[in-house]
Amino acid sequence: MHLPHSPLKQEFVKKWIMGLQRCKFSNKKMSIFERKKAIKLSADTAMASARKGLTCWSRALISNPDRPVPTTTRRASSACKKIVKRSRRIRRTAKCGAARKGQITRSIAQCLVRKRTQILKSLIPGGEFMNEVCLIEETLDYITSLRVQVDVMRSLASASARASEPHN
Repeated sequence: MHLPHSPLKQEFVKKWIMGLQRCKFSNKKMSIFERKKAIKLSADTAMASARKGLTCWSRALISNPDRPVPTTTRRASSACKKIVKRSRRIRRTAKCGAARKGQITRSIAQCLVRKRTQILKSLIPGGEFMNEVCLIEETLDYITSLRVQVDVMRSLASASARASEPHN
């Protein structure tokens, strides 16, 4: 198998393998869902410990590893649709001067930013306790870490597929 190049990937792989060994997948009574949950939990914990608690999201994951997976995508989508409908209604009913229209546009933008910030805070571990600047920095770091997880998992999947192919 091809080892990852970056130090973060190497640290993640090392910690993830240790976590998977502790999961004891040899238990035949584990359902697929339970195995999936155990793999995800060990990957999240490994990623957080690979960051060595330097970020708020990693500390939040380590302190609460059973944090539920965010399910805000459906709610976020319907909230965005409601905001757009409301803004169209306001535009139709507003028969004021240009200054009034500017205020309406500004309040709509502020509402959108506030709603999207709340959604982002719910997606990032520990995000509900962060201010906006910290939230952006933590989000960038969290996305980078998730990308590392995906890259490593893809490498493992492709190596596993190559290993299971019949040899010519």
